[in-house]
Amino acid sequence: MKNIVVLVSGGGTNLQALIDAQNRGEIKGGKITCVISSKEGAFALERAKNNGIKTVTLPRKHFSDNLAYSKALLKILKEQNADLIVYAGFMTILDDVVCNEYPNKMINVHPALIPSFCGKGFYGLRVHEKALEKGVKLTGATVHFVTAECDGGPIILQKAVEVRQDDTPQTLQKRVMEEAEWKILPKAVSLFCEDRISVIDNKVHID
Repeated sequence: MKNIVVLVSGGGTNLQALIDAQNRGEIKGGKITCVISSKEGAFALERAKNNGIKTVTLPRKHFSDNLAYSKALLKILKEQNADLIVYAGFMTILDDVVCNEYPNKMINVHPALIPSFCGKGFYGLRVHEKALEKGVKLTGATVHFVTAECDGGPIILQKAVEVRQDDTPQTLQKRVMEEAEWKILPKAVSLFCEDRISVIDNKVHID
């Protein structure tokens, strides 16, 4: 049984999707054992506590720079025997020392179909604002491995979502979460924990 550690910064809707999937028995071969927040008082911590999951708060503001914070986080990840690390609305930039320590063992969900609307500066509502500005007819979500390149790691799963003519960034964000993010993130976590993912030439192969 693999230990899944989830990193959060805010409300934790993606964390809740993982918890719900786990409670339904959809995550096979792994269990969420710890939730780490970069902000004090994040509602995601309440979600974890309500489900009997250990929580750790490591406020980013207590550290002088990314490297110092990343080293402190790395220490906790090792203490928790993390097998898989999941970004679930984790808004803190980490130094490369973390992903270098856990190659192809850290995953993130991004609210667009990478390589569209991704990279530095593309987060939250901004992603959906740009998609609407461009007039795309399809958007969606991508689960990918975390590497030193922002949103540049190997793609695990993607799911498309229709863009409607009357969409606002808020309505599009909600639909992408409900129809894509909350479905493919738990699925990718389960595939990892079942040892069904391999990475060859920077491409993900699913057995």
